[in-house]
Amino acid sequence: MKIAILGSRGIPVSYGGFETLAEELSARLVTRGHEVAVYCCGPYSGTSEESYKGVKRIVLPTIRTKVLEKPVYAFLSLFSSSAKNFDIILMLGISVSPLCFIPRLAGKKVIINIDGLEWQRKKWGAVVSGLLRYEERLAGVTADLVVTDSRWVQSYYLKRYGKDSVYIAYGTDLIDYPAGTALRKYGLSRNGYFLYVSRFEPENNPLLVREAYDEIRNPAKKLVMVGDAPYAGSYIEKVKDTKNPDIVFTGYLFGDAYRELLSNAYCYIQATEVGGTHPALVEAMGAGRCVLANDVPGHREVLRDAGIYFKGREDLAAKLRELMAAGPMIEEKAGMARKIATDEYTWEKITDEYEQIFKKVLKGIGN
Repeated sequence: MKIAILGSRGIPVSYGGFETLAEELSARLVTRGHEVAVYCCGPYSGTSEESYKGVKRIVLPTIRTKVLEKPVYAFLSLFSSSAKNFDIILMLGISVSPLCFIPRLAGKKVIINIDGLEWQRKKWGAVVSGLLRYEERLAGVTADLVVTDSRWVQSYYLKRYGKDSVYIAYGTDLIDYPAGTALRKYGLSRNGYFLYVSRFEPENNPLLVREAYDEIRNPAKKLVMVGDAPYAGSYIEKVKDTKNPDIVFTGYLFGDAYRELLSNAYCYIQATEVGGTHPALVEAMGAGRCVLANDVPGHREVLRDAGIYFKGREDLAAKLRELMAAGPMIEEKAGMARKIATDEYTWEKITDEYEQIFKKVLKGIGN
């Protein structure tokens, strides 16, 4: 099969979940004998190489504003891929779903991964949020198939729009990196810190996490906050407005440094409140970490009894205090989380599922 993956900022990964999905999925599909291209957004493309891990890179420009950056780039990618000889177009996100009939007119099969409920994000105003809900609905009309990355989003999409979708979760590697360069750089020790990883945006609650930790006197564990965000300068200033010497801000981290911090964390904090199966969550499970999670349906679905849950800042602060001296329970929950990741969320399993739906769509089988 000849497959194009659109909608991520590109590969090699240097941003977030869709980018990791594009890289992990495309590289594995290439090893299985498929021809794969990933569209890459120029401002985020750190290399001029035409291919990466056997995957063709197609770099396109965009307009650098919060509202226009993603849809303009997705629009250009859609028209470019429509003119090429791809069999399958996998669109990550809904930003140009009303136009996804165009590659279908050119004989391509189009699959849209709607990525949770984008319209719920706090950074969008009423107009943009309304547009995103419209695009969410249109995905089920213009695409050959819709993919949802969690069961509860799948159920929501069916109930709200009367449209079936295929559930395929996000994947993870099973990782275990020894303490090394990254821990030394940030003055950390194995099991000596809580780890938070996410874009610093309101619906991901980095401010809540930082404020909850600041309530703890003489903490036995540090807090490491990995992340940043474009177009969110004033909010990020609030997140970092602390003099607490036990909080470490690293900015974005990827690759070995990120995996090292994840593998050696005492406990991982998942504070997001919007979306389906969160990439960083399943990665923490794949690293065998205990997870302290915001009590929302998506997290309950993934973690089940392996998670420890909080509701609000005061509850988070209380749970952090309790967990600092809860070694045996931490180990038990970590083992449960690792088993779920091993059974359900490996990248090989996720690649199998995408490959199967690609074949079905090409044969005209599916929703």
